[in-house]
Amino acid sequence: MVKVLLDKLDGLFAAIAQKETLYIPIDTPTGAKYEKWSDGMKMSDALNTVRSPKDFFFPQTENLMEFKTEGKKIEIIDIRRENEDFVLFGVKGCDVASFDVLDKVFLAEPVDSFYKNRREHATVVSLACNRPHETCFCGTFGIDASAPGGDVVCIKTDDALFMDAKTEKGEKLLSLISEFTESTDGKEAADTAGVIRERLKKLPLSSLSAEAFGDGKTSKFFDAPEWKELSQTCLGCGTCTFVCPTCQCYDIKDFNTGHGVKRFRCWDSCMYSDFTKMSAGQPRLTQLERFRQRFMHKLVYFPTNNNGMFSCVGCGRCINKCPIQMNIVKVMKKLGGTENG
Repeated sequence: MVKVLLDKLDGLFAAIAQKETLYIPIDTPTGAKYEKWSDGMKMSDALNTVRSPKDFFFPQTENLMEFKTEGKKIEIIDIRRENEDFVLFGVKGCDVASFDVLDKVFLAEPVDSFYKNRREHATVVSLACNRPHETCFCGTFGIDASAPGGDVVCIKTDDALFMDAKTEKGEKLLSLISEFTESTDGKEAADTAGVIRERLKKLPLSSLSAEAFGDGKTSKFFDAPEWKELSQTCLGCGTCTFVCPTCQCYDIKDFNTGHGVKRFRCWDSCMYSDFTKMSAGQPRLTQLERFRQRFMHKLVYFPTNNNGMFSCVGCGRCINKCPIQMNIVKVMKKLGGTENG
């Protein structure tokens, strides 16, 4: 483990940016978001970004291919390019865990080459959550906010940033910034991690359990009468899906530019009335069915198909952003029988 004094962070960021593209979370009028680092930028102290960093691997919109037609002749243009190496700095534990969820989807056969390309070129530097918010519940899914994953794990104290490489990518990154760091036994970092864990125990949702859900629970919850009450105020706006770090639904469309056709994909939402609509009609006709699909996927379908891994990381973004205050925590409490707990 090494440490860098906080007053040397600008130099450290500059050293990284000389070798690889660096992205850090910064404060903006609408909240924290990731931006490409440039001289003078300050890393945000916000707990988390408004939108998750999944955009770096699964962009909201991306071109997949182009083709031109002339009579019966079709020319297909492969637009894939190798990504540049980049560093994603300051990722919180919940978002690091979300990458593992996305990996299960996009790196399973057949592998999504666009996603794989970005993942291979990225170095993820995580940052422990010194002061988790009352909307956080990552511990419900086995995530330790004091010890996030990633290629390099960081813990910040009042005057220093402690950095511990966990992978070859992480070791390579620390070698690039060795002039700004010094070796340490990590005691201060360990003490800070202990303080964080005590704070996590005091959060309002620290006792939230996912034990009632998971593999093999489809028959138990699918026809539960509670879905009617839970879904009746849902607007179907899709906000929860767009701020969620693990949602992976997308649509693929063709756009005629007049000079050819661009095929692109863009995020979609299971909360929309035209989601998965086919020539035969809409398989989920009601908002109740669409609402149920979202939460059953997070809590039952995904763990059933992925060795018990839930498709929620407890980041709290849906709690913060839902306009009618409906979220996965309320669903879990209602269906799990702990609504007043």
